[in-house]
Amino acid sequence: MNVQAPLNSALAVRDQFPAIPPGWHYLDSAATAQKPQAVIDAISRAYGHDYATVHRGVYERSAAMTQSFEAARVAASALIGGREEEELIFTRGATEAINLVAQTYRNGNRKRVLLSQLEHHSNIVPWQLAGCEIDVVPLTEDGRIDLDAAGKMASEEHAIVALAHVSNVLGSILDARRAADIAHKVGAKLLLDGCQAAPRFPVDVASIGADFYAFSAHKVYGPTGIGALWARKEILDAMPPWQGGGAMIDRVTFEKTTYLPAPSRFEAGTPHIVGAVGFHAAIDWVNGIGTDALHAHESALVTEARAALRSVPGVTLFGPEDSAGIVSFALDGVHPHDIGTILDDEGVAVRAGHHCAQPLMDYLGVPATARASFAAHSDASDIEALVQGLYKVKRIFG
Repeated sequence: MNVQAPLNSALAVRDQFPAIPPGWHYLDSAATAQKPQAVIDAISRAYGHDYATVHRGVYERSAAMTQSFEAARVAASALIGGREEEELIFTRGATEAINLVAQTYRNGNRKRVLLSQLEHHSNIVPWQLAGCEIDVVPLTEDGRIDLDAAGKMASEEHAIVALAHVSNVLGSILDARRAADIAHKVGAKLLLDGCQAAPRFPVDVASIGADFYAFSAHKVYGPTGIGALWARKEILDAMPPWQGGGAMIDRVTFEKTTYLPAPSRFEAGTPHIVGAVGFHAAIDWVNGIGTDALHAHESALVTEARAALRSVPGVTLFGPEDSAGIVSFALDGVHPHDIGTILDDEGVAVRAGHHCAQPLMDYLGVPATARASFAAHSDASDIEALVQGLYKVKRIFG
């Protein structure tokens, strides 16, 4: 893999993305990242020459695939600073990871959770389904989670403080260490939705002091259908299984079943074997560039994009100036869906809608926003095409 060129000349990596043809500008990585050829090749090999089940077979290929599967667990844990592979559970994605915690973690008789105004639906609905009472932290004027308010709101009634590490709409970055201190001061645990953080900058769950960390492979240039929940071992050891079936049991009789320790206890059934292999390949690809370099690259693009968009009459920008790879905006008199449709005709792919964050849209007083999000393959030409497309939108709508 050739990723030695500086990322501000991003075409050095763009040619590794077969789904991005010349002249097409993909600015929807916050929804899902395109896949580099190295990930596609790893998935093809895993489904082809290398394929076998894991954890069950005594034959050589099954043993080799089991090694690959468990190596992916080590890599996924290491990506976010995990120290022990037993602390990482493979899930279908961050959504399932948060649901798993909501359904199985108990902190005494505490029934309240502390969320924020900018949370993704996947960090709201699971707590409602679990019967929790929700308190909502407001935002600062520039779109960050107001941790001063959180510190005043957190109480000994809260079992969990669950917050987005990076907002999928505003790109605002949480002071996660301070959030952990706020949670722990009242005896609560901190869960971080790391979907937008894990692919964008270095994460270290130990230095943060997080108790749970959820993220998805497909945001980190990997396949869909697989993600991870990291949690402290002593917490996992105290949590009961969520789903039952094969692979998570120690001994089954009709009278009683005993379960394996974590993480196996939480991985019922045949896992997404090839997904894990693809996840590992994606992590290797990201590590080949470096999360520090990715963050610097995307931060520079955000600065450039916000300046360029601000020059377009009628554009309103949302979120802080130093957002992490994500810029949400609106154009006076034009619905974001119309913006997205016209931009698509111009070869620019952005997200338009409520971004699975309807409470945030209500808070902002808008029905929806348009969102441009960057990745390793993004460069200045994407911003230029976006701005040119917006001028076409303005011409069409007068």
